[in-house]
Amino acid sequence: MKIHGLQKMTLLDFPGRVACTVFLGDCDFRCPFCHNFELVDGSAPAIMDDGELFAFLEKRRGLLDGVAITGGEPCLRPDLPDLLRRIKALGYGVKLDTNGTHPALLKAILDEGLADYVAMDIKNSPEKYAQTVGLEAVDLAPVRESVRLLMLGGVDYEFRTTVVDELHAAADFEAIGAWIVGARRYFLQAFTDRDSVPFGNLHAPSREKLGEYLAIARRHVPDSALRGVD
Repeated sequence: MKIHGLQKMTLLDFPGRVACTVFLGDCDFRCPFCHNFELVDGSAPAIMDDGELFAFLEKRRGLLDGVAITGGEPCLRPDLPDLLRRIKALGYGVKLDTNGTHPALLKAILDEGLADYVAMDIKNSPEKYAQTVGLEAVDLAPVRESVRLLMLGGVDYEFRTTVVDELHAAADFEAIGAWIVGARRYFLQAFTDRDSVPFGNLHAPSREKLGEYLAIARRHVPDSALRGVD
């Protein structure tokens, strides 16, 4: 398996763990606010293969206790369960980031206990999903099934939304809240611009708007919080 990025240590990406973050290429969405678009469009070359990754993980045993797998969309890789199996065999915890479009693979991973924590993106209200993910149309049935699988409670998880002023409004968080009502936890992540973001002229909402959105979210998911807000 080709690895497209490696952050050698993070205290933020995997709650409660000292982890590294592994980036896998390719994605089925084209979100205009994506920070990792070079992984989405294939322009980022692989930096190592899985053999080199596991050599790194062997050396870091005892220093790290978790591996966060992100992308791109990791669940596009049919060999993802094998990668997670090998990581778990070294004694590491696994956190998986996903957009929820591949519930069958997600279920296989959950059923085998290959992830200790899952972070799933809820991009927007259903009515605005396609626009937000940069597609003409999107089938939300797989995303809804992934939400259902996580809310069954077999693994620790969070839902999260990257909030972009040009894409989100209060009504969207009413719709998202109704969709994930009763979820374990939900984060609203403030958009931050970077050189890698594919489209310009996008902005984070004001602190006042974020506070309004958070209040709406908490009516549906009491354990909701802001992330990435100074």
